[in-house]
Amino acid sequence: MRGVLIGAVVAVAVLGVAGAVAVPEAKQWYDGRHEQTSSYATGKDAKAERESVPRWLPDDATSVEYAMRTTGGERLLKATLADDRLPASCEPLDGKKAPDPEISASWFPSGTENGAKGRCGSYYVALADHTLYAWQTDRDWVEENRRSAQ
Repeated sequence: MRGVLIGAVVAVAVLGVAGAVAVPEAKQWYDGRHEQTSSYATGKDAKAERESVPRWLPDDATSVEYAMRTTGGERLLKATLADDRLPASCEPLDGKKAPDPEISASWFPSGTENGAKGRCGSYYVALADHTLYAWQTDRDWVEENRRSAQ
């Protein structure tokens, strides 16, 4: 009887350790399985390769990084611009607070939303030393699609 009890305790301990390791790994896989990231040499290359890259991104932008969730409209974009100005089609945010990005990437700094300067289409944008950071929320993506369908 004692051997059975010890065996049961060991089995529970092993399963507990395995669960403590496997559950976080499974969650990370599950959360990230619908996210894609891509890198492009130029804005022109990015727009030619992926239809979801915003058309307002200048063709001559370089070092383009792009992340998207395939189950919604969440997007991140980073690019180096030739000059330290937002693209001409962008509009100032005029003191409105930008929402937090809904996805993350190692190349997209946290807190970027605090430096948002404008909107380019359905994207919020920040600019720091010729580097453009842009993000789109799922809600803004849905609204943009609703407007364009009318």
